[in-house]
Amino acid sequence: MSGNTALFIDDGGPKFSDPATGKLELFMLLDELLADGIISEENQKVLSVVRANVKDDPKNALQIIAECGWNNLAAGPQSTQKLTLDYLMEWLSGKIGMPVKKVDPLNIDVASITAVMSLAYAKRFNIIAIDVTDAEVQIGTAEPFFDGWETELSSVLRKKITRVLINPEDIGRYLHEFYNVSRSVLGAKNDQNNAEGSKVQNLEQLMELGRKGALDVNDQHVVSIVDWLLQYAFEQRASDIHLEPGRQDSVVRFRIDGVLHRVYDVPTTVMAAITSRIKILGRMDVAEKRRPQDGRLKTRNEDGREVELRLSTMPTAFGEKMVMRVFDPDVLLRDATDLGFTQRERSVWEGMLKSPNGIILVTGPTGSGKTTTLYTSLQQLATPEVNLCTVEDPIELVVPAFNQMQVQSNIDLDFATGVRTLLRQDPDIIMIGEIRDFETAQMAIQAALTGHLVISTLHTNDASAAITRLLELGVPYYLLRNTMIGVLAQRLVRTLCSDCSVAAAVEVEAWNGLVAPLTIAPPDSIKAGVGCGKCRDTGYTGRVGIYEVMEMTQGLKELIQPELDITEFRKQAIRDGMQPLRISGARKVAQGVTTPAEVLRVAPPPMG
Repeated sequence: MSGNTALFIDDGGPKFSDPATGKLELFMLLDELLADGIISEENQKVLSVVRANVKDDPKNALQIIAECGWNNLAAGPQSTQKLTLDYLMEWLSGKIGMPVKKVDPLNIDVASITAVMSLAYAKRFNIIAIDVTDAEVQIGTAEPFFDGWETELSSVLRKKITRVLINPEDIGRYLHEFYNVSRSVLGAKNDQNNAEGSKVQNLEQLMELGRKGALDVNDQHVVSIVDWLLQYAFEQRASDIHLEPGRQDSVVRFRIDGVLHRVYDVPTTVMAAITSRIKILGRMDVAEKRRPQDGRLKTRNEDGREVELRLSTMPTAFGEKMVMRVFDPDVLLRDATDLGFTQRERSVWEGMLKSPNGIILVTGPTGSGKTTTLYTSLQQLATPEVNLCTVEDPIELVVPAFNQMQVQSNIDLDFATGVRTLLRQDPDIIMIGEIRDFETAQMAIQAALTGHLVISTLHTNDASAAITRLLELGVPYYLLRNTMIGVLAQRLVRTLCSDCSVAAAVEVEAWNGLVAPLTIAPPDSIKAGVGCGKCRDTGYTGRVGIYEVMEMTQGLKELIQPELDITEFRKQAIRDGMQPLRISGARKVAQGVTTPAEVLRVAPPPMG
């Protein structure tokens, strides 16, 4: 055993390993867990009897204990908290002084860590490289006392070895994942080099080579990379996948909770093959690389649920850039209570949706959750007694309860033409994907005046700005007075990680800046995220909506004039009960859901 491990066993400390093998010893661990009040004597006796005659079990001793499903007695006699493997790893870390590290695949340089050792060597000792620098390699292990490999590996690499504890389940999983991806990328690159090195006999072969991008997009290496990429994105809760070509190396990035993360670097030649493979799956023109294209792709995640992706390509200096937007039905069709509405906001919003006719607008920038809010609300309205029709560009999610029409500019089927068509289809409710121009706005007004409920979106900063935008498009002010029901502005804020959020003091100055111009007393304390493996050290996991619901009251209607005073209009809306976006965010802060910095990041400053 090497010097640093000896410290863990000597000096009167707990002895957890089998002297013969160096592996964690089950019965020693049970004794120590019992002494610490984490398990009961009954737990210890039952497992000791069951495992008494078991020899050479490949499972880690802590895995065996975690699989028992015992309650963690240290959490209190009434607690139902389970004794998880993650908890046991932290407990062992505290006992032996070796840090625990959670593997974050998004922060792993796969090419570097797979170059440290072969897969066979890593499997033999059940270890995995986590980080590689010029002078040091960090190695993860689930057996802190089994280190016969350390001297050998250090001498081969000529680098210092630092060991950390890793969940044994993570080691098994990521060993296969990282090495398979690395092998596929290397194989695809070799295929590319072989293709480029082969002699082209004639013009026809040269054309065929160019058409295929020199690398067969159906090659098993490319197929494996694409399959891994999609499943990895679903697992990481990515909303968008970016494939960005460079001169020699290209980048894969995921947008998670609204923030882009660099995931993997691949050779540009391999990236071209990946993009072509996805274009084939999305029924796009593989040979056309000069013009932007759109497509759709349906696949399934690991749980077998169907997931749809919207594909978009764009020509760049180094090849085609592709963005895949992930549409998970479980995200787009959610219960209204999961969207983040307060009881009052939900009551006002649902009251607006019950109107027999008129216009309701949802506003916010791209990625603010408008589609989720619309689809969730429309799902509630789409009863068998109602004819609900939509015109969208593109259709975000196919829903059997709706009659959905796709805008097709190549045959002059735009939003205005689509609405004109829908008016002849005996609709009750019409959803227009977006009001972009006067003609579409005019058709929406006409539909509302003829007794239909019209729901649409606009790209504006807040709710009151939606009225000025329609006036700027040319909609007469008196028609807005007669048809406008209300406007919902929204943003998405990241929610604090449940595993690492802690109480934090309120900075009064920051709080006052958040709730201005209103005066709301700060809470006694708020929460902040420290950062952990679950949230990738960001302090946040997931997102929730904050809302600004502006119902068109009589006072607001009277203020709608050709020259609208937007500041006075917004003040009147607040007097009539509208809660500004930052105030909605402040309430989420007070509830410990998010932080002031996150609300200030996404919500626009107050006007006037």
